[in-house]
Amino acid sequence: MPRTIWSGAISFGLVTVPINVQSATEDHSIRFHQYHLEDGGRVRYRKVCELENREVAQSEIGKGYKVSKTQVIPITDDDLRNLPLPTTKAIEIDAFVPLESIDPIRIAEGYYLQPDGQVAAKPYKLPVQALGRSSKVAVAKYAWSGRERLGLLRVMDDVLVLHAMRWEDEIRDPTELLPPPIEVSDEEIKGALALMDTMTIDALEGPDFQDRYTEAIAQLIEAKREEKPLPEAPEPEEPAQVLDLMAALQESVSAAKASRGEATGPAAVHELPAPKKTATKKKTAKKTAKKTAGHSPRSA
Repeated sequence: MPRTIWSGAISFGLVTVPINVQSATEDHSIRFHQYHLEDGGRVRYRKVCELENREVAQSEIGKGYKVSKTQVIPITDDDLRNLPLPTTKAIEIDAFVPLESIDPIRIAEGYYLQPDGQVAAKPYKLPVQALGRSSKVAVAKYAWSGRERLGLLRVMDDVLVLHAMRWEDEIRDPTELLPPPIEVSDEEIKGALALMDTMTIDALEGPDFQDRYTEAIAQLIEAKREEKPLPEAPEPEEPAQVLDLMAALQESVSAAKASRGEATGPAAVHELPAPKKTATKKKTAKKTAKKTAGHSPRSA
């Protein structure tokens, strides 16, 4: 059972919904410790006071803001809880927007919001059903872990989900990463769309969408524990330099079909658009015809 990481309320106009917040995701990564290579002893990080040069217990440690080399302003958990902000005690809904209006790059980790007791059941159901009918999401503000955050509220299986969101000024401008201006032909775009159609699936399920890295780490640990030969890594393929986009797309469509057991003969190739003859060749042919017509053969 996931533990509650924050308790408060959702503020929806004059409606208040008491809730408990629980993480919506789990991390199944395999964790490593640090060891001394010489004798296998565990290497740990210890918290040491620089002035007294001794290790201190967690109960002796507090937060503070460094003003100068000699002055630190202590900040307690009570100070943070009692900030003059309504969002320290409630998730305040500010607006409702279409989901497609929010760029996914701004959406971060998710949390489940659980109604806190029977008294919260009816007011909890209100935003759940309202959001479900409106096909919109709520934008809210909340303050956890020493900062105010922007959040997105949506419904999943009749449960309210809160996604942390990044503020607009936290998103870097990607324009400096753009390549130099270059043209892509309409045939090449249609070829890419044909490849996309071939690779389209209904759901992210099956062996292709499992954490193979964690499985490989587990196999490595098991092999070392039983002193067996280590699993061999496959030889990495050299990335091919793409000189002909249409040929590369054609080959990709065939490979995608073959992986699904579909036919990959000439019919599969014909699904890609054939390149059109260039206008230059047509103009050259017309000019040649005109020149031939304008110069009649001389009489002997």
